[in-house]
Amino acid sequence: MEQPLTPRADQPLKPRGAKRLKPRRHRQVTPTRTQQKTQPPLPSPADVPVPESGIPVPRPGIPVPQPRPADAPKADAAKTQEQKTEAPKTAGAPDRVGELKKQALPEPSAPEPSAVESEPEPPAVAPTPTRKPDITEPEAQPPAVAPQPSQKPADADDEKMLPDPRSDDLPEAKMPAEEVACRERLKTLGVEFEEHKAESNPEIGCSIPYPLVLKSLGKSVAIGSGTELNCKMAEATARFAANVIEPAAKAEFGADLRSIGQASAFVCRPRNGTRKLSEHAFGNALDIASFTLSGGRKIEVGPVPPEKDAKFLDAVRKAACGPFKTVLGPGADADHSLHFHLDLEPRRHGGTFCQ
Repeated sequence: MEQPLTPRADQPLKPRGAKRLKPRRHRQVTPTRTQQKTQPPLPSPADVPVPESGIPVPRPGIPVPQPRPADAPKADAAKTQEQKTEAPKTAGAPDRVGELKKQALPEPSAPEPSAVESEPEPPAVAPTPTRKPDITEPEAQPPAVAPQPSQKPADADDEKMLPDPRSDDLPEAKMPAEEVACRERLKTLGVEFEEHKAESNPEIGCSIPYPLVLKSLGKSVAIGSGTELNCKMAEATARFAANVIEPAAKAEFGADLRSIGQASAFVCRPRNGTRKLSEHAFGNALDIASFTLSGGRKIEVGPVPPEKDAKFLDAVRKAACGPFKTVLGPGADADHSLHFHLDLEPRRHGGTFCQ
């Protein structure tokens, strides 16, 4: 039988893709490149002895690759097809470089079907969300009237006036000698007055046990109606009118004093903005708002009086500090911007407070 041509050792190997010479008897048929690649020449079966095991015995001089281990996985179809389509470099000489690469780099084994986790299948019918009830609960509305915090009970001590010893003064069955003597002095000065019943308010603390209502401060000086004072304050006012006001009017205007307009006398109240009782609550204060002269001229107490009126008013105001223990007027505060406040409040060491 005919044996395949064996390449000579002195002939160089041709590159892949070059045409390989065929035996003379096959030169008249030129196979295509695909046939050359897919159908390499195989040795004759007669030349390859087959032992009982079924493994061909290698021919002398031709290297045979080592068989793969029995447990090695099969190569994938792509690599197998690629190996089949590659043409051998020579007829009967395997590519030793390719075989060595295959031995050095084992092919990755395909994962077993059991090791691959299967993805969960979606449900056949999508779950439908629970339908919201048609009747919705009404939203909480703010109250029509905002709740008011509970008011703190008023403390009785905060409203009650501070204690004053004069609040306990009550009239006696017989008028004291001091009160009798005061009235005798008023008559000597020509003051006209009337006795008035006692005034007392235990809740507030006001008290005037022996009040007087003045009609005039002398034979020719009248005073506004309703001037209720205690006797001591009435005497001080009459003496001040005779000794200070009349001479000042004569000096400044050349006229006599005819009347005094009072703004307040006895009033049961505390001082403005305080819990301390006012001197008016004991009939111990007098507010003068104006003076009327013999010619009919009226001089009113105010923050900006005319020049001559201002000179007269300043003289009276300055002279009042001494006979009276407290003197207030325009400029002292807003409450006394339109009148003079005169009182006999007892102070330490007989001191005075004048503004």
